[in-house]
Amino acid sequence: MTKAFEFEDDGRTYTCRVESLRGPGSPAWWWFGVSGDGHRYAPFQAARGDTQDSVRTRIVAYYTNHLTRRSEPSAHGHWSSRRKEA
Repeated sequence: MTKAFEFEDDGRTYTCRVESLRGPGSPAWWWFGVSGDGHRYAPFQAARGDTQDSVRTRIVAYYTNHLTRRSEPSAHGHWSSRRKEA
């Protein structure tokens, strides 16, 4: 399955399509965008057996995990909280 498609989940619209990263002959990846998020994501390569349902499941899981990680505090702290050298 390599056709572009859209779906809605949890109030968000996902737009999905297959693209090569570096032009013809390179591996094809699933790219997607989400309404309200200005970024595009390419979390996994397209596979011969992909279906809309399988791609949707993987994309929603990926994006939900992404939002969870983004909402957690940084393990490294913010640069402004670093101690100043004397």
